[in-house]
Amino acid sequence: MSQQLVHACGHVKLNTNCMEAVLRDATDILGLRITRQTGNEVWLSSNGRAAELVYVESDENSAHTIGLEALSAEDVLRAHERIEQAGCKIVSTDPSMDCMDAGVTFQTPEGLQFEIHTPSRDDRYNPRYDTVGVGPRRIDHMNIITPDPEATERQLNIIGDLRQSERMVDYSLSWYYGGNRQHHILGLVKRDVPGIHHYSFEFLEFNMYCRLGDTLRRHDRWLMWGPGRHKPGDNTYAYYLDSSGCIVEVSGAMMHIADEKGFEPRVITNLKRPDNVVDMNVWGTPAPLEWRTHTHPFMKLG
Repeated sequence: MSQQLVHACGHVKLNTNCMEAVLRDATDILGLRITRQTGNEVWLSSNGRAAELVYVESDENSAHTIGLEALSAEDVLRAHERIEQAGCKIVSTDPSMDCMDAGVTFQTPEGLQFEIHTPSRDDRYNPRYDTVGVGPRRIDHMNIITPDPEATERQLNIIGDLRQSERMVDYSLSWYYGGNRQHHILGLVKRDVPGIHHYSFEFLEFNMYCRLGDTLRRHDRWLMWGPGRHKPGDNTYAYYLDSSGCIVEVSGAMMHIADEKGFEPRVITNLKRPDNVVDMNVWGTPAPLEWRTHTHPFMKLG
């Protein structure tokens, strides 16, 4: 198969009306560092990259843009040429941040906004920094909410060649991989109001979950779900809420789709609870109602 235009998860941009609180969460709990404060935006990163999580000062808490990374400006241009063919609307043909060489932003009819962009600047030989937080390795995936996941899947396949790795038979949850062959860089959740369900940073060691739980308690917070091990992706996980009401996941490394030629997406047909609990967590702890019903809405798109 040809190389996919979208290679990996790039960045997530969120609106917030509680900037001081979410920055404290991101630095003192998760352990990111602030790389730039410019205008009404604050950029954060878990490594040498310029931006992985971006907060925009706003009068609401909402999802702003989902960033998907391509490897070259030529790949961004190729994606740009497919946007209208996919039935989506081009918003900007300039990168949204000056740490990226190229980018194109588009909106879908379902109310989602994406940017396909080249990798952000990366001081790769200086990935570590002082932090009182836990300190993940990188942003690795996001789950977004769409009223029509089959339409969103079709659009992202046409534009960026995202491919399905796994899904529930009714498309209530589905997962998609990019060129890096990680089991998923994007998940789709079927629900009436578009939004983001969670964004995820990768942990390198299991003892980091212990540090996270203890750090959350020092901030009078707690884990929402986990630690556990997802069957989709085979990664360990835990979830908590940030001050804006968005779910943050921390995740162990996922399985990779090395033999794509022989790969068939898995379809989960057992939707009956609690019989299907192990289809989401092989260790058996079911997802709480708060996790299953959570929505962090997308901003109203023009």
